[in-house]
Order: sequence, then C-alpha cells, then structure tokens
Amino acid sequence: MALLHQAELRPSKNELIQGWAPTQPWFEGSPRILSVASFRFDDPDGEVGIETLLVAAGDGPVFQVPLTYRNSPLRGGDPWLIGTMRHSVLGQRWVYDATGDPAYLAAVATAALSGVGQAEQYFEIDGKRVVRDPTAVVAGSGTRGATAPSAPAVGGISTRHELGATIVEAGRLRLLVTRRIGGSGTRENDANGFDHPADGVTREAFTGTWTDQPEPQTLVVVLAG
Repeated sequence: MALLHQAELRPSKNELIQGWAPTQPWFEGSPRILSVASFRFDDPDGEVGIETLLVAAGDGPVFQVPLTYRNSPLRGGDPWLIGTMRHSVLGQRWVYDATGDPAYLAAVATAALSGVGQAEQYFEIDGKRVVRDPTAVVAGSGTRGATAPSAPAVGGISTRHELGATIVEAGRLRLLVTRRIGGSGTRENDANGFDHPADGVTREAFTGTWTDQPEPQTLVVVLAG
C-alpha cells in the first residue's frame, strides 16, 4: 500500500512536468499540462516514491509520465533528473524520469510479468486509514507468482525515444514505455522485437483504463529473458 501525505509541493508536479515535458522528443501539443489520472507502485524498500502520471497537453493528446521521488540524488541519474521539489512533510525531493530509475523498472516489470496492478493508496487521518479511490485501473498480463529479472544499477540502463515511446535496455529486461497514449508509439513495435520477441524471451504488457478511456490502453510492454 502507498501512504499519501496531505502536503504542499513547491513546485507542484504539474509545474515541474510543464517545464520539462515540452523539451522531450516524444512530446507535442500545448505546454499547458493538465492532470488526467495517476497510479503508484510500492517500493519494497520503502525508500522511493514511484508514481505514473497521465497528463493532457492542453486540449491535445494524453501522455504517460512515470516519475520517481527520492530523498537524495540517484547516483548516475543526472540524465533522467527532471528537477527538485519541496515536500512540506518529507522535505527536499529529487524527481526523476522513471525510465532511468531501477526502482521503477523493477516495479513495472514485476507488475507486467506477474499480472498485478497498482498499489492501493491511502491517507492517515486521525490515526485511521482512509483509502483513496483510484483514478486509473491498471494490470499486468502475466501470471501470478512470476518474477522479473533484477533491474541493474543506473550504469547498466540505457534509454532512447522512438515513435512516441521510450525504449529501455536494462540487463535482461527490455521495456517499451508508451508516451503518447493512442499515438504512433505502439504501431511499429515489431521493428524493435516487441510484437514478436526472440525464442526464450517472455513478453507481457501492462495496460490501464481511466475516466474517458474505458478501453484498455497499452502503457508498457516488457520483454524478459
């Protein structure tokens, strides 16, 4: 379960993304960022916040922006650093494009391969847990109990952007993270081996639905092997 804090953020998440996303090769449309939905994963070590935001570029397309929040800089993570924010409860937080963070890669790969969804989110109010209704419902296509290969340290991770998606190479894991939802990022997966992986490679997908999007959308494709 993911504990949420009733906190003030400076800058806000949307403000931080608004200054960063328009500089990325997968982004197009208005730089005015609007929240659509979000979901979280648990970090088994309890150290890293792992959240995926679905945001709209004004009245334009919806984009997927996975983020990690850390209480200190990620060693070697400068290429994926989006910025810092001040959290009124947790203090200074370093915010990363999660496609370069081992904590996110392990979490989303595990979810896809083992067929599970997001972490349940809750607040603590007067000593009681108050569950927050999800704004997105996500799930992996894999088999319960399956495990994912360990994600390597940052030095073993590389990312590149193609056709509205980010492709991640991380040891025995390859991931295609869709950036523009419903865009061209998933049309040519086969060119990268994601539609028809090599023998001995497991392929699973992580999909989601949210308000105004009742049909499951492919968010991440994971190859392991």
